[in-house]
Amino acid sequence: MDTLFLMNSLWVMLGAILVILMIGGFILLETGSTRMKNAGHIAGKTILTFSIGSIVFWAVGFGLIFGKGNALIGFSDFLYSGYDIDSLSLSGSVFFLFQLAFAGISLTIAFGGFAERAKLAVYLVFAVLFSVIVYPPIAHWIWGGGWLAEIGQQDFAGSTVVHLTGAMAALAATILLKPRIGKFNKDGSANNLAGHNQVFTALSVLLLWVGWFGFNAGSTLSVDKGFFGFVALNTNLGAAAGTVAAMIISWIVLGKADVPMMLNGALAGLVAITASCAFVDTWAAVLIGFISGILVFYSIIFFEKKGIDDPIAALSVHGTAGVWGTLSTGFFATKELATVGKPGLFYGGGFHQLGVQALGVIASGAFALIASFILLAIIKKAMNGLRVTEEEEIIGLDMSEHGSYGYPELLKAEQTKQKAEATV
Repeated sequence: MDTLFLMNSLWVMLGAILVILMIGGFILLETGSTRMKNAGHIAGKTILTFSIGSIVFWAVGFGLIFGKGNALIGFSDFLYSGYDIDSLSLSGSVFFLFQLAFAGISLTIAFGGFAERAKLAVYLVFAVLFSVIVYPPIAHWIWGGGWLAEIGQQDFAGSTVVHLTGAMAALAATILLKPRIGKFNKDGSANNLAGHNQVFTALSVLLLWVGWFGFNAGSTLSVDKGFFGFVALNTNLGAAAGTVAAMIISWIVLGKADVPMMLNGALAGLVAITASCAFVDTWAAVLIGFISGILVFYSIIFFEKKGIDDPIAALSVHGTAGVWGTLSTGFFATKELATVGKPGLFYGGGFHQLGVQALGVIASGAFALIASFILLAIIKKAMNGLRVTEEEEIIGLDMSEHGSYGYPELLKAEQTKQKAEATV
């Protein structure tokens, strides 16, 4: 067997492992950014929904994305059996696992908009529908040879396919679920329902940062000429610049170097550089990441002022930064690196590529939002609501959905309080 084939397979398998481990990063991110009474629920439902998404991707998702079909969707290769793909210089099974991991990440991002108030059953049903109806068409359009690929859409590792798609589903959920109890006052002002563990959140960002090397550098699908190293370098620079920018802007505007904002800046930098990491020079990676750190700060403030409750800032980190990252190649893609599409505005390509990127953002974002909204509206009617009762939300989803706290000490404290009240 060809040595390059084996090395490519091993490299992309490592990338798949790193991306799947990012699920653990998202568990810590969502758990740390929300309240203690929902911690066990968040951790458990994330593993469960990734499992559901994996089975659905095997059954139909992969075929809808990469199967033979038309410009809108694929129609073959369902129930993938592990065969090799002629157009690839690596194991077909490894490529399948790598793509499955990406679909799982997009689903996990979407569920950020459900946090602390959605029924467990809603997660399970939407996991199936998102993995069949929402994610595959967009992935096919851009990565599976669909209509956006035909006109040269640049999205190397998924600022649009993975992140914007997940964020738009999260937006549909936040609109239909409405804000958590106590998030907004009658005058529209917001209360800070602070997450219970900033250390978890910081650790999650580090885990996601490391996993992103699999996400972006792994998307080279090859070790040939070591280009994955350049992609990894741009990825790291984008994340670092986003962190610094968010810290600076929060310090200037708020008077304090806000830790959650700084962490969101790191993630925004990672999301933004995901589309362009293989198409831009290193100086542009720094600029793209830096701009994303500023954008995420103002985006979080904007959505909160609009009365949208986004517990883990999915709309800003993955949506706003995903849009900017996708558009950025229309400015900064170089003649030498633009293996897909055309060079950007600053490299003699005019406005053509920027227009293609904008079209991809509008089409993909609108489809994900509208499809998710319709699906969730149907689920809401069929399941007598998306949201747990007020009493269940106040108790916390650990107890109301699972019968035990993620932190047993919290359960003991609650039981002690109830006994004390009973003896009064």
